[in-house]
Amino acid sequence: MNICMVGVGYVGLVTGTCFAEFGINVVCVDKVADKISMLKRGKVPIYEPGLEEMVAKNMREGRLGFTTDLEEGVRDALVIFIAVGTPQGDDGAADLKYVEQVAQSIGQTMSEYKVVVTKSTVPVGTGQKVEAIIKAHQKEPIDFDVVSNPEFLREGSAIEDFMRPNRVVVGAESERAQAIMRDLYAPLYLIETPFVVTNVKTAEMIKYASNAFLATKISFINEMANICDRVGADVNMVAKGMGLDQRIGPKFLHAGPGYGGSCFPKDTEAIAHIAREHGYEFKIVDAVMAVNQRQREIMADKIVAALGGSVQGKTVACLGLTFKPNTDDMRESPSLTILPRLMDRGAVVRAYDPAGLAEADHAMPELVACENAYHAAEGADCLVLMTEWNQFRNLDWQHLAGVMRGRVVVDLRNVYKPERVRAAGFTYVSVGRP
Repeated sequence: MNICMVGVGYVGLVTGTCFAEFGINVVCVDKVADKISMLKRGKVPIYEPGLEEMVAKNMREGRLGFTTDLEEGVRDALVIFIAVGTPQGDDGAADLKYVEQVAQSIGQTMSEYKVVVTKSTVPVGTGQKVEAIIKAHQKEPIDFDVVSNPEFLREGSAIEDFMRPNRVVVGAESERAQAIMRDLYAPLYLIETPFVVTNVKTAEMIKYASNAFLATKISFINEMANICDRVGADVNMVAKGMGLDQRIGPKFLHAGPGYGGSCFPKDTEAIAHIAREHGYEFKIVDAVMAVNQRQREIMADKIVAALGGSVQGKTVACLGLTFKPNTDDMRESPSLTILPRLMDRGAVVRAYDPAGLAEADHAMPELVACENAYHAAEGADCLVLMTEWNQFRNLDWQHLAGVMRGRVVVDLRNVYKPERVRAAGFTYVSVGRP
C-alpha cells in the first residue's frame, strides 16, 4: 500500500516514519522546502528519541521519501493523511486554514478513489467540511472517503506510542474506508491493540475529550498540592492513595507547575470554544484552564518566598525549560511564564536544558544560557528544577554546594528526596509536600 502524509511536523513525521516501519511505502509532503531538504539529507528538524535513526533506516530501504510536490505524493497513494497544524485562533478555536488548503489541493489533484484521513486535531464537523471542499475542487466527480484517525502521541515517547498504542480510533462512514484503515494498521492487530471504529464526528470528539480529561487530572492534583501545602499533607502520598483506585489510576497525578505543550493548552481552549458555539458553557474545562494559568503564578511566588520574599539582585539557576523531558518543544511551557515573572522582579536567571535552550533563548533573550546543570548553578542563590530530565535526577549536591552562592532548592517536579537535599545543607522547597 502507498500512502501520502501531508505535513511533516511532529505528528506527520512520526506517523509517516512509523508506517514506513510497518513496510508501507510513504511519501511525506511539506511546502517548506528547507525542511524537506533537511529530511532528504537524513536530518530530523525535531527532537524525538529514536526518530532520526528510524527515518534514515526507512529512507535507505526505499520505503520513505520526502517532497514539496503534493501532486507527486497524491498520485500513487491510496490513503492521504492530513497532518498539518491547527493553531489556536484568537477566539480559542482551532484555525483550520491549513487543513482547508490541503483539502482544496487534494480535490484539484486526485484522479481516482482515495481515502482522505484527518490526523490533525480538528473540531467536530471538520470531516464534513473537508469532504465539501474536495468535492467543490474536483475537476470531475471522483469517489473518495473522509476518515478521522486522531493521534495520541506523547512527545518524548511518540514512537513507542505509535507502535504499541493504547487504542486506535477510526471514524469512517463507509465499510470500504474502514477495511482500508484496518489493512493499514494490520501489524497492530497482531499485538491485540483495541480498535474503536465509529463515525467521523465521534472520532473527532474522542481526541478532545481525552486531552481535556487528562488536563483536568493535572489541574486537579495541582489544586490538591496547593491545599497540601497549607495543611501539611504530602501530595505524593495523596496521589498514590488516589491512583491505586482502579477507577482513577495513577497517570497524570503528578503535582507541578502545570501542563504545557502543543496539545493540552490548545485542545482545552478548542473544546471550550466548541461548547460555546453550540450554546453550552463547559465549566469544568474553563476552570481547568484558569487553574493551570494560576499554578504558574503560584510557582513563581513559591520561588520568591523561598528567597525571603524578594528576588531583586538574586541569581536563580533553572534546570529544564521545555514543557516536559525528552523533547525540544517550548510551546506553552511553564518556564515561559514563571521565569519572566522572576526576571521582571529583578532576578538574573541562568538556565540549562538538554534540548530546548536555543528556542528558550529566542523566546527569553535575557536568559543566561549555560552549558550544563553545574554551570547554571555557578553563583546562584537558588536552584529551581523546572523540567524533570533524567540527567537532573541524580545531581552531586556537594558539588552544587561548592559552586552556588546560596543554599535554596525549589523542586517544582517533586523529584528529589527532601532529606537528602537538606542533609547537603540546602533549604528544600517542593510542591505540596511538607
